[in-house]
Amino acid sequence: MSHPTAVGKPAAEFTHRQILTILGGLMMGMFLAALDQTIMATATRTIADDLHGFDLQAWATTAFLITSTISTPLYGKLSDIYGRRPFFLFAIGIFIVGSMLCGLSQNMYELAAFRAIQGIGAGGLMSLALAIIGDIVPPRERAKYQGLFLAVFGTASVLGPILGGFFAGADELLWVDGWRWVFYLNVPIGVAAMAVVAKVLHLPHTRVNHRIDWPGAVALIVGLVPLLTVAEQGRDWGWGSGRSIACYAIGVIGLVAFVFAERAYKEEALLPLRLFGNRTIAVGTGASTILGIAMFGGLMTVPLYLQIVKGSSATMAGLQMIPFVVGIMTGSIISGQLISRTGRYRIFPIIGSTLMVIALFLFSLIGADTPLWRTMLVMVLMGLGLGGNMQPMITAVQNAVSPREIGVATGAVTFFRSMGGTLGTAVFLSVLFNVLPGNIKDAYADAAKDPAFVKAASDPAQQQLLAQAQGGGGLSDTSFINKLTDVVAHPFKVGFSDSVHVVYLMAFFIMLVGLVAVFFLPEIPLATRSAQQQRADDAAKAEVEADTATHAH
Repeated sequence: MSHPTAVGKPAAEFTHRQILTILGGLMMGMFLAALDQTIMATATRTIADDLHGFDLQAWATTAFLITSTISTPLYGKLSDIYGRRPFFLFAIGIFIVGSMLCGLSQNMYELAAFRAIQGIGAGGLMSLALAIIGDIVPPRERAKYQGLFLAVFGTASVLGPILGGFFAGADELLWVDGWRWVFYLNVPIGVAAMAVVAKVLHLPHTRVNHRIDWPGAVALIVGLVPLLTVAEQGRDWGWGSGRSIACYAIGVIGLVAFVFAERAYKEEALLPLRLFGNRTIAVGTGASTILGIAMFGGLMTVPLYLQIVKGSSATMAGLQMIPFVVGIMTGSIISGQLISRTGRYRIFPIIGSTLMVIALFLFSLIGADTPLWRTMLVMVLMGLGLGGNMQPMITAVQNAVSPREIGVATGAVTFFRSMGGTLGTAVFLSVLFNVLPGNIKDAYADAAKDPAFVKAASDPAQQQLLAQAQGGGGLSDTSFINKLTDVVAHPFKVGFSDSVHVVYLMAFFIMLVGLVAVFFLPEIPLATRSAQQQRADDAAKAEVEADTATHAH
């Protein structure tokens, strides 16, 4: 592996072998982030039931998303200034510390706080890996190497649910609650990733002095945290209560302050407003926000549907999500290969968004008695849509900015996608738990007309569990469903799947807007040189100009 050459004359060309070596390090970092998300998807119900907070589970997810979202543009900016390597190592380090703490949580609020620390690390793992690829590989070639990243996602997506289910299903492993290993597992992987990255990731870096936009970062936190908190808590507080109104007000003040900070810092801003004058970036960030909302709406509710309605164990639900993963990988690989061959990218987000619209509509038709194979076919469709959408969008945006801004631009798209995901998760889970008690009550009222149900429900042991199901107490710990007889549990499942319909219909209408937005994406010919090569050319050109000027004098 070649080490950086003298600053100012970067080694612009990377051989295929050098690129693969660097990718090895990046893939380990991304594997950490990807594995964490997929493990959590299947283990969340068990963790939440164990910490007596099934209805509080959104906090753990949202805390992680908030910090990873806010830290993403900071990593992009700081790494543009000081180089990618130290920040990639820092991100892995923080992620390991957060994981250790998560494993020690005693209640849902502690878990949420420690997940927030973990999120600070995760924000850098994904966006920096994508920015480093942008540095060393030309846009035309990028699609080929990104297939390797997708292999990482694929492996994590298949391994995550199996491991999540295994740990969540084990009462104790080595004298510790089984689910705590979901977090402890990150420690050895993280340490190995740090060792590999420290050894192989040597990128030439020319230091550029910048002011760091701390006011923007603080304003962003002040703007987002209250708005996400109210999305989370609104149903308990009342949407028009004093607390909710205070959150709206602080959130709006924060966002307005953020816009002013970005205007004041101009080129040095966290998200330079000038970037949004670029049509590709404006469309890319807008469409990514909507994609994030729709994607998380789908990803959060499918495992819950499989576990609660279909009665799958955590491990089983994880394995049943594999069609989704197969769809994502197939969609990404096909679009990547075609972009590499044709140099055209605009058509893929359009096809991808169309497939997602169809999939979300079909999800909204799935009921308590829908056969599993039909649900799985819709998952494949949803996966194909996502796969055709995510990667081409990042390629389009990286191609539309100057090499110096690849970190900021990649950070912006990842930021808006996570932003959408955070909003989607908070709002959809709020809606789900809002409509759930009423739907369960209605389903039981209908069931009371059925003699078979009345007979089964007259059993004293069943009656006690039934009171829990109808009283809404069932929402903090859902494990009681497994003790109900099929006839008595069925109305609960009907109520749950009716509530999930509402979420999918909302996601469907939001994704329709996304489909319209993608049509505005311009097609710019893809560059055949990497950002590193373009920087080297710029530096050489500047030197020649300086020499010419000196000789002229």
